[in-house]
Amino acid sequence: MNMPQQSSASAQLSEHLHILQHSLGVDRYGQGKQYRNHFVTGKGSKDFDGCMALVDAGLMTRRPGNAITGGDDFFHVTPEGVDFVALQSPAAPKLTRSQRRYQEWLDADCGCSFAEWIGVPRSGRRYG
Repeated sequence: MNMPQQSSASAQLSEHLHILQHSLGVDRYGQGKQYRNHFVTGKGSKDFDGCMALVDAGLMTRRPGNAITGGDDFFHVTPEGVDFVALQSPAAPKLTRSQRRYQEWLDADCGCSFAEWIGVPRSGRRYG
């Protein structure tokens, strides 16, 4: 079955965006600290052709594999690829006040429970 051209192009854009987001360590909305900038894959893997298309588009660079990469090629996102992620990633859903507060607790990585973090007295908790 042949898919319509537009759907195929949309699926390919989504696949390429996912590869770039994963390479940078960001979520599907392009958010988060970009704590890495690489993607390792080799011929025959499901992502190799997508990475090569991104190289052809100037959004990634490619280095041949070596012992550290297990022989697979090493791909690096270019500054243009970083910009592409910022422009093409969908907007994150709006969080409720409670969801924002919970996310702030996760980001704080403070070593305390969520109940402790929001100030629930120990006597008001059902658990330890």
